[in-house]
Amino acid sequence: MKHLCRSIAIAGHTGDESTVRSGLDHDAPEVRIVALNAADRLNLIDRDSLSQFLADPDIGVRYRAIELAARSSLGKDVVALLLSALDEPKLCEVSCFALGELPLEAQAKAQVEVSLSHVAADNDDPLAREAAVAALGSLGCGLAAILAATTDVATVRRRAILALAPFEGQEVDAALAKGLEDRDWQVRQAAEDLAGG
Repeated sequence: MKHLCRSIAIAGHTGDESTVRSGLDHDAPEVRIVALNAADRLNLIDRDSLSQFLADPDIGVRYRAIELAARSSLGKDVVALLLSALDEPKLCEVSCFALGELPLEAQAKAQVEVSLSHVAADNDDPLAREAAVAALGSLGCGLAAILAATTDVATVRRRAILALAPFEGQEVDAALAKGLEDRDWQVRQAAEDLAGG
């Protein structure tokens, strides 16, 4: 198995498309992950294949596919699959990140805003809430959810303060003022940086 993975990885550097493609349907998920990385290196991944990997039975393969979707122009074509991955605890954080990286049209952006706001408010995992808040800030939407997150645990509060960067208004100013007095020094620092002081 290690030899096969090594061969596929090398093929991704040498341009051996047939060897790379041979690993994409392999029974072993670790081989599929190596082949997925190699295929990405050779620009062999299209919308259909990305969709296939996002629906892979192995969570490790799905995780890697989500990471690739985040930096791929194809990511916007698989928003529905990324949104469905928000329901999987081991994929929620990376899915939030990916959604925050995508260039979204208005309708898709509105749908993503609702889903990310829900994660930011209700997810049990603070890492997932933090990622959702960061994604909302990156997309420049979900102000209400971001403001609510400024009262969460320290790590989420820090991210929420930073996520306020694209926004203006009294509510934002009030949140930054509160952040300047936060008990966590990193929250205070973030608020100070945004407040220009």
